[in-house]
Amino acid sequence: MSSGTYIPESALAVFAHPDDIEFGCAGTIARWIQQGTRVAYVLVTSGDVGIAKEDITRQQAADIREAETLAAAAVVGVSDVTFFRVPDGMVENTMELRKRIVREIRRFQPEVVLSSDPTMIFTPMGGINHPDHRAVGNAVLDAVFPAAGQPHFFEELAQEGLKAHKVRKVYLTARGEGDTFVNISATIDLKIASLQKHESQVGQWKELAERMKERSAQTAKGKEMGHAEAFRVLTIENDETWARLRGTAQEQQEQQQQQ
Repeated sequence: MSSGTYIPESALAVFAHPDDIEFGCAGTIARWIQQGTRVAYVLVTSGDVGIAKEDITRQQAADIREAETLAAAAVVGVSDVTFFRVPDGMVENTMELRKRIVREIRRFQPEVVLSSDPTMIFTPMGGINHPDHRAVGNAVLDAVFPAAGQPHFFEELAQEGLKAHKVRKVYLTARGEGDTFVNISATIDLKIASLQKHESQVGQWKELAERMKERSAQTAKGKEMGHAEAFRVLTIENDETWARLRGTAQEQQEQQQQQ
């Protein structure tokens, strides 16, 4: 078990729906940003079936939820937000989706990618994990390895100026279970404030702040921290390889600046 003191230089969060990031890892993202991490979001859907009101259209729902996502991202300090606008509830781990995620990885060049755990079929609360969560999690893993880091995978992206990029670690949200626990005691209020921006989803939940604090405190129990978020962390490139890759990237950047 890790205490999660690691702070990456950059992180890309790729999730299925508006509010997935806020529920799963906004406290960690806020903590990292306060320590200087550069962060971007990718939302595969716009949550267009997530507002159960017959008097609005799917497009109107999508517009509402995208606006809520941008507001929630701003609370923790994220301004780089991309929407794929795949129909909500219909996400599949296709080669097209994998390529779109690879494009964003190569564009942003993150040290860490965050997403949902595709192996979770049943939630710890006894429910069924949304199929979009599983599809996006699988697509993210397939995009991270081996596609994003191999120049001959989707080599046509090089024509857009997007070169292969290897990711160091993947953080999969673990719903209170996992091998790495990040202390969000200093950012739990930011997590809650960002979640409250999703008014269409939590606007009637009067006990939201209390419940979020209870859940994060339970996750932190016995770990010498007040509030925590849990992750299953995969190390794609070890420390030695990452140091070499980072050094090579810095050399290439310096050479380009001299030209």
